[in-house]
Amino acid sequence: MGMDRRRRASLALTLNFLALILAISALTTSYWCEGNRKVVKPFCTGPVTVKQTHCIRYNSSNINDSRLVQYIWETGEDKFVLRKFHTGIWFSCEQNVDLVGEKCRSFISVAPPHERGVLWLCIVTECLYILLLATGGILMSIEVCHFGNVIDGLKLNAFAAIFTVLSGLLGMVAHMMFTTAFQLTVSLGPEDWKPQNWDYSWSYILAWSSFTACMASSVTTINRYTKTILEFKHKRRNIEKNLKIKQKLLDLDSPDQVWDMYISSVPSSAEEFLDLSSSGRKLSANSVFLDLNDLPSPQGEEYC
Repeated sequence: MGMDRRRRASLALTLNFLALILAISALTTSYWCEGNRKVVKPFCTGPVTVKQTHCIRYNSSNINDSRLVQYIWETGEDKFVLRKFHTGIWFSCEQNVDLVGEKCRSFISVAPPHERGVLWLCIVTECLYILLLATGGILMSIEVCHFGNVIDGLKLNAFAAIFTVLSGLLGMVAHMMFTTAFQLTVSLGPEDWKPQNWDYSWSYILAWSSFTACMASSVTTINRYTKTILEFKHKRRNIEKNLKIKQKLLDLDSPDQVWDMYISSVPSSAEEFLDLSSSGRKLSANSVFLDLNDLPSPQGEEYC
């Protein structure tokens, strides 16, 4: 039973550390969402001989000469370019005009003014999620490395379960707040940021994977705590039952009553007999026979 408890404790600790690593990775990266922005190509600069596909080129390099007729070759969709972008809780990054490199800005500055408070609350909740998750992991580590009595281990187990459950709830709320804030920013954000198309990316998957691992760790911890408590209660009932039977045997004077009491105390099923035999303090036939040997010798001879 002790090895089974230790295995469950190790499993809960592993899931907790996995959730912590995934949560930190998701918070520190800016790939929660990514997509493309459709923007108009800028006018080309530089010599005409250089072919540039990401800008609009006039037929003449002297665009200030009003005597020349200026025209462009790009028409329709050729006048636009799709620039990739990716966004996280902290930053929103977009490709440069020449599609080489990228420039980033704070995502909070991009969001509508009435949504910035939600984003700040999302950041605070994410940090609390990681803090409570780390606290639960520390308590689980102490419990795994703790070699004291079982009661202290149960107390650590209970507090670890509470912190892990609370962190999971905060993580879920934080992820949902970011999802709502991003969708509103797509609809109501500035025109120079609105994407043409977008989808959730790998950081977003890491965040929800962290939440899943956190809840699995909390369920394992609560299950371990509940199972240990039920095992203790079952043992206590068996011990109290055995003590009551022994007390009644000691109070009896007649050997016939002792034998009747012994027969009535035999478990009614094999399962109950195994429960009695598996408990640390068991009542067996040897103990009854020892009580019979303690009876006065005349009564024992008369009984035989």
